[in-house]
Amino acid sequence: MKAKVTWNGQMSFTGMSASGVQIPIDASKEAGGQDSGARPMELLLHGLAGCTGIDIISILKKMRLEVRSFYMEVEGTRASDHPKRFTDIHIHYALEGDLPEDKVIRAIQLSKEKYCSVAHSLNANITASYSINGVKGKENL
Repeated sequence: MKAKVTWNGQMSFTGMSASGVQIPIDASKEAGGQDSGARPMELLLHGLAGCTGIDIISILKKMRLEVRSFYMEVEGTRASDHPKRFTDIHIHYALEGDLPEDKVIRAIQLSKEKYCSVAHSLNANITASYSINGVKGKENL
């Protein structure tokens, strides 16, 4: 897997994925950027959410369950000292559909423990919660 990232001047870069998708990357104005793209650490959270989201949809489809709606809220806590890595990341999965709670829990656990390569590439404590049809789950995964 490869990516090409080209500097555009100041703190702005354009990432080009192997699949041909362009990704604007920039720093905040306070850090010398122009706010014209996502911050690298934001991209890391998006990558984690995308990875685990794909896993969960795939697993639930294999269980022959239909998801009507699905989004994730991801929150990362960073260390105060450099390199200011993520120390803790929490993902809340909000799903809608006729979804048995035990199956949703299993899909989240399989993604977290076995399948999500992004999660396994990070040195952070990753926790999860969920809601089904607007009802919060009983467990913190």
